[in-house]
Amino acid sequence: MADERTFVIVGASLTGAKAAETLRADGFTGRIILIGEETERPYERPPLSKDHLHGKEGAREKAFVHKPGWYAEHDVDLRLATRVTHLNPATHVVVLDGVDELHYDRLLLATGSRVRTLDVPGHALHGVRYLRTLDESDALLEHLRTAANVVVIGAGWIGLETAAAARHHGANVTVVEQASLPLQKVLGDEVAAVFRDLHEAHGVTFRFGTGVASFGGTGALSSVVLTDGTELPADVAVVGIGIQPNTELAVDGGLAVDNGVLVSAGLATSAPDVYAAGDVVNLDHPLLGRRVRVEHWANALNGGKAAGKALLGTEEVVYDRVPYFFSDQYDLGMEYSGFAVPGEYDTVVFRGDPAIRDGKAPEFIAFWVKDGRVLAGMNANVWDVTDPIQALVRAGYKGTAVDLAKLADPDVPLDQLLD
Repeated sequence: MADERTFVIVGASLTGAKAAETLRADGFTGRIILIGEETERPYERPPLSKDHLHGKEGAREKAFVHKPGWYAEHDVDLRLATRVTHLNPATHVVVLDGVDELHYDRLLLATGSRVRTLDVPGHALHGVRYLRTLDESDALLEHLRTAANVVVIGAGWIGLETAAAARHHGANVTVVEQASLPLQKVLGDEVAAVFRDLHEAHGVTFRFGTGVASFGGTGALSSVVLTDGTELPADVAVVGIGIQPNTELAVDGGLAVDNGVLVSAGLATSAPDVYAAGDVVNLDHPLLGRRVRVEHWANALNGGKAAGKALLGTEEVVYDRVPYFFSDQYDLGMEYSGFAVPGEYDTVVFRGDPAIRDGKAPEFIAFWVKDGRVLAGMNANVWDVTDPIQALVRAGYKGTAVDLAKLADPDVPLDQLLD
């Protein structure tokens, strides 16, 4: 008997594409409609600030989740350049571009997030750029290839990866950051200092404790004026001050929203037959014992797969993945697993030397620990250790402490620490 149901996925993103893929892989034969506002088919975002922004050959095409013909081959109705403007959970209807009504049996919100913007004088000048979409990465790459002076506003992951790309293209780079270290709110002082030292070793100048007062120039950007009065020459200014979830459609539909769409461990929203996944969700995380909104690639990838299973409803979904992200900057590659907020752990344990020596990136693992329990771990230029690190994090959040001396000892295998 044919499945007459229609599943609508709002957000032609990595999350949305993986949900559609999972539905077909798990045997759903009904109608799948995947809707996105952009003109490009679903793509992954990490290359936008990494390989593609460095100009690596083939990186742009590799960013796409599926080949162009995949959607038609798997009977997925991909509708690009289309905006969902209204949601009515009571009638199971969404409205497209303010006009066309579309009925759904089950709905997935994978609406993602958008950049936070700087509204200061000169913000509309040519040369003031953001990095969130593939088109923006294309434009920024072309600009970086000729720019002499680049100012990056915000020393988060996007800001630092952009700074590394700008240095790769030969520009003078200044990073402006309100805090006293890059990534301070994510990594804490001990590990944040590693990234400061890494970038300084590659010629980046930091201006900490200040922000942007205005952008200068006539028609095109020529300078960035800081709140401390300093004026920096700039051909390009890249603003990377964070993102915010696209919750407008959820709000329109009356769903519970608080720093994202509130979802259960099974990715269900407060409305019947409506699920959400990816950047936009504030998840009731069963492992961490708290609500979290995770903005990284792995959450989009794995959340999309879990959402597909949740939509299908043939098995109970419990989304309890250990948060994970990665970054590549110069000769340092890192992976971070877990969730550790500065002020909520009592020590950072290093396995290996985190210092920059002779201009080379270090090899080490850092662990964020509370009462002997590992809350998070980051491996830098040390590979094939994600699984044991995540096992330590899972055990830590379940109350298991480890011997800190052994945790710091490279001669003790990580997978033996829980014996």
